[in-house]
Amino acid sequence: MIALLIAGAVAMAVSLFGTRFLIAFFRERNLGQPILGAEDHGPEQHMHKEGTPTMGGIAILAAAAIGYLVAHLRRGLVFADQSLIIFGGVFLMAALGFIDDYIKVRIRRNRGVFWKKKGWITLGLSALIAIVLVTQTGIDTRLGYTRADLPGWELGKVGWVVWAALIIFATVNAVNITDGLDGLAAGSGLFGFFAFTIIAFWGFRNPDLYGSIVNPLDLAALAVAFAGACAGFLWWNAAPARIIMGDVGALGLGAALALLALSTNTHLLLPLICGLYVMEIGSVALQMSTYKVFDRRRIFRMSPVHHHFELVGWPETTVIIRFWIIAGICVAAALGLYYADFARNEGFV
Repeated sequence: MIALLIAGAVAMAVSLFGTRFLIAFFRERNLGQPILGAEDHGPEQHMHKEGTPTMGGIAILAAAAIGYLVAHLRRGLVFADQSLIIFGGVFLMAALGFIDDYIKVRIRRNRGVFWKKKGWITLGLSALIAIVLVTQTGIDTRLGYTRADLPGWELGKVGWVVWAALIIFATVNAVNITDGLDGLAAGSGLFGFFAFTIIAFWGFRNPDLYGSIVNPLDLAALAVAFAGACAGFLWWNAAPARIIMGDVGALGLGAALALLALSTNTHLLLPLICGLYVMEIGSVALQMSTYKVFDRRRIFRMSPVHHHFELVGWPETTVIIRFWIIAGICVAAALGLYYADFARNEGFV
């Protein structure tokens, strides 16, 4: 337990000071976020954010890695191959986001070179990460809800790779879409990583029921390190944001959430843990579908749905706080279902 506190505290401190350093670093070099304007059908109400330092996700990912590593100085916490591969996958996805972010700030336009090809590249990287996980670790290839044997359908290695790649791809894109208001993605991500900290630690404390999880204590340290890093970043990212996480942060955090769900065998619980992200990406899918099918008619004034509520008249901070509440409710419900299954198996109910 102390190792988890160390991981979270160190990650939060490094993120807090590291983000402050990045703000000054990018301001000195005039590397700010370009904003989509009316010509790109973007949120015109955000044009005042043009030039805000971006790529703050670098601080989040670096802080999470440092917090995770420092926690291993305490005896009893050992490195797991699975956790190290997760970090590798997170940084691989973040590297794609970094390249896209860098191109955007260099050409001063919020359309990276990878804009149209980015989806295919992301899907390819998702499949690569899934292949490495299933071939190099003992990860369970059954379909899991709160544990591997519920429902316990065996997917096989090939089937699991396809399933895992889709989960990673969808979560990465959902987080990226949600990252449109100050602190929205970081705050909701904090809830998600906190949930996986509890899930992984609970698996560690109850190996008879959750024995299929590979080194759950190490996964808990990884999750809490990301939670602490999000908290430290949120200090500077809360509205009005002094820095934006960028694609490097959004893609990295999305990959981390998806890989934690896969590693803790909570695949089917992930949509509830990340309920806000599902709502956001779902609003985009609905908007695009109705626009094409119903003669260019829109359900929302603008998608993702957080922009719709801004155009309705909600202040940005109101949208953020209310969406955080939705994220918190989703996480609480997910943890409630997780514990209910545990209690039922232990004969408590």
